[in-house]
Amino acid sequence: MRPRLALAPLLVSMMFVSACTFYGEHPARSLSEATGGESLERIFWKNVQAANWVEVERSLASNYTGITPAGTLDRSATLEQYRQWQLKDYALGDLKTEMNGSTFVVTYTITLNGTFSAAAGNGAAGSQPLPSAPQHMMTVWQQQKKGWLIIAHSVSQQ
Repeated sequence: MRPRLALAPLLVSMMFVSACTFYGEHPARSLSEATGGESLERIFWKNVQAANWVEVERSLASNYTGITPAGTLDRSATLEQYRQWQLKDYALGDLKTEMNGSTFVVTYTITLNGTFSAAAGNGAAGSQPLPSAPQHMMTVWQQQKKGWLIIAHSVSQQ
């Protein structure tokens, strides 16, 4: 009977390993499932790409501030800008996350593939390509009563 008892721990450990394979970590699909700054950022950009404006709007704090090469944008101006985008694809790189209390600072590069609606100088509307060169980004996420919200964002050209 002793050989059977010796096999018991081995069988239990094999079941644990196979359970880890079947029930491994899955990427977060919503902001409420996100567990870190990187997953928050990835979900945000998936929402922008999917034109899920309800979720994008929920992501931005009421006191949100964005800094772009063109100037400072408040929450409503940022939402208006994103709604003009048709983001086909994007790539995030050099992602770094720093947590300080209830705040994540996420820095990364992003390469965009898509278009945005723009008014031409003569008043006619047209579609222009989004900048295709990689851009440096920084997003500040803060945990508030409503969940994780973006309180600040900056973008600069490389």
